[in-house]
Amino acid sequence: MFSNWNKWSIIVFIIALLIISPILTIFYSAFLGDTSLWPHLFSTVLPRYTLNTLILMIGVGSLSLIFGISTAWVVTRYDFPGKNIFEWALLLPAAVPAYVIAYTYTDLFEYAGPVQNSLRTIFNWEGAQDYWFPNIRSMGGAILVMSSVLYPYIYLMGRSSFLRMPISFYQTGSIYGKNIFLTVALPLSRPAIIAGLALVLMETISDFGTVDYFAIETLTLGVFNVWLGMNSLSGASQISSVLFIIVVILLTLETIGRKNQRYFEKSSGQNISSIIEAEGIRRLIYSFLCFIPILLGFIIPTSVLLNFVLKGFAVINFQEIFSAMFTSLYIAIISSILVISVSILMITVSYFRSNKFQKFLIFISSCGYAFPGTILAVGVIVFVGLLDNFFKFNFNYYTGGIIILLFSYTIRFLAVGNGAIKSGVTKINPNLINVSKIMGFSFIKILRKTIIPLIYTNIFVGVTLVFVDILKELPMTLLLRPFNFETLATYVYQYASDELLEECSLAALMIVIAGIGPVILLNSAIKKTGKIRKSEPLIY
Repeated sequence: MFSNWNKWSIIVFIIALLIISPILTIFYSAFLGDTSLWPHLFSTVLPRYTLNTLILMIGVGSLSLIFGISTAWVVTRYDFPGKNIFEWALLLPAAVPAYVIAYTYTDLFEYAGPVQNSLRTIFNWEGAQDYWFPNIRSMGGAILVMSSVLYPYIYLMGRSSFLRMPISFYQTGSIYGKNIFLTVALPLSRPAIIAGLALVLMETISDFGTVDYFAIETLTLGVFNVWLGMNSLSGASQISSVLFIIVVILLTLETIGRKNQRYFEKSSGQNISSIIEAEGIRRLIYSFLCFIPILLGFIIPTSVLLNFVLKGFAVINFQEIFSAMFTSLYIAIISSILVISVSILMITVSYFRSNKFQKFLIFISSCGYAFPGTILAVGVIVFVGLLDNFFKFNFNYYTGGIIILLFSYTIRFLAVGNGAIKSGVTKINPNLINVSKIMGFSFIKILRKTIIPLIYTNIFVGVTLVFVDILKELPMTLLLRPFNFETLATYVYQYASDELLEECSLAALMIVIAGIGPVILLNSAIKKTGKIRKSEPLIY
């Protein structure tokens, strides 16, 4: 377990420790720092923060399950008008950040918005006292807008599972007269769906832009309020530790889900179920069922943004937007290259030159994506502060801030890079590496001449996914950026917080357009899931 140490495994060990340390320092700050705030937090805001967070998680999780499972099932099982379009279009809402859709829905459905204005005109209502209209800036509104952009996680996992469901299971259920969906497909796909649900819930608790704009006091917003409002880093760490416990529970559920995602079937000539032609009114129902999530999560927000861009063209500050775009591009490019470089080194060493302990440490260092950006920001600040006490870094404020951002992005998005690289490295025949060793190649030469050329596509996919994730990242950037450092995400947040949506509409639209690239990659990957040889046994 502790054998096979070499200079490369030691380097990776040190990198993994650096990545894990900010998480550990959260507990150091929470329980060994100033603990005088604990009683005050427990007696005042912490119960409310926790309750609101749980309500939001239950609401978003439930609605995302409805959207994700229903659409995944009908596009996998049935043929109906528009199916080929819906297969990939149902992933488009994943390109829209939750805080962007919150801004657009608020403008559309608030009292002075076009929807209520039209209703007052049609029905001759004079004021709010003449009718009732749901408040979009509420818990219900937050659940709706967040579910509209987070359900693709469940759709993606559910559809992948449905696509690879052995046909013999459906045939057995039909023989006994059972409902195929309720008694066969859903129970067998439950581990995949739970894994997708865990991702939805982790994104929900890590959201800052939506809950801040809708004034919903969650644990994530509480970290901001206590840190910046009360100037208490220890208090922020204490709230972060509560968030940490929730995240660990979700990670456990996700791990159990993946662990139990197994079923076996001996080859029987045809393993993949055939598509059923929908008939009569069902054709329209299925098309409508798939259209609703796309309408809510992509068509409405992008249409509102386009309208803002055209209507507010004169007030858009192109100089500021292009400056923010340049900043976003260079920080995202540098960070994505850094993340993928670390991922290549860690995954390669993990597979070819490490022991079980090192592999475990590398796995733990990949869990940063599961934690809210606010937690990681608190951990990074505490950890870097402790390092500075020992090493006395002499960086200026801007350079130090950029380095901290790069470090934070690496912790947060290393899992994305590791996933992309791991899927390529595991397909490399170990004999190729052994032959290279016999020929006397060094590890760097093996990496450069053998491994990287074989995983070039995976590197490209990983860089793209990390790039777009960093482009959309808000809470960590907002907390850790240097002064006068604006990305597209922080630019949109600043203007939207002041109700200046037209001024930031072009920047928000740029973020959405950038997010469509990974959606195309995801659709391509999921389509390959169903293209398995008919004689190939299916094993999850």
